[in-house]
Amino acid sequence: MTTIYDFQPKLADDTEFPLEQLRGKVMLIANTASKCGFTPQYNGLEHIHRQFKARGLEVMAFPCNQFGAQEPGDAAQIGAFCEKNYGVSFPLFAKIDVNGEHAAPLFTYLKKAAPGLLGSKRIKWNFTKFLVRRDGTVFKRYAPQTRPEEMISDIEALLAE
Repeated sequence: MTTIYDFQPKLADDTEFPLEQLRGKVMLIANTASKCGFTPQYNGLEHIHRQFKARGLEVMAFPCNQFGAQEPGDAAQIGAFCEKNYGVSFPLFAKIDVNGEHAAPLFTYLKKAAPGLLGSKRIKWNFTKFLVRRDGTVFKRYAPQTRPEEMISDIEALLAE
């Protein structure tokens, strides 16, 4: 895979979602979990989604159970939880691994394009976020504790490019 547009991750209903269809949009991609101390960030992700979708931002959540088993549910349970508690209207993808031998190829690509602290290629916890420019290049990785609201100036800058 040479560009982000080559990936076709699966949505929660197991259908492929070709990222090619997002060419020209800014993407905010996060690994998420329903039982994490950072789970309230779904509020911020939804707010950003509603605020900037019309201008070309796509928010995408990838549930992951690799950190403290904090995403134990199946796709239906995760979707119901996110809708009921946070009103999530952006795409929820199929549960994935973000580290290790079975890491989703998209996250392997993102980690290589935007390494973490001290060049680490590993995701260290739930709600690590990646912001991708309209041209498909990865702009930046954000730590789990970075609230979505703290990313607004970067999002606005990328939407203006």
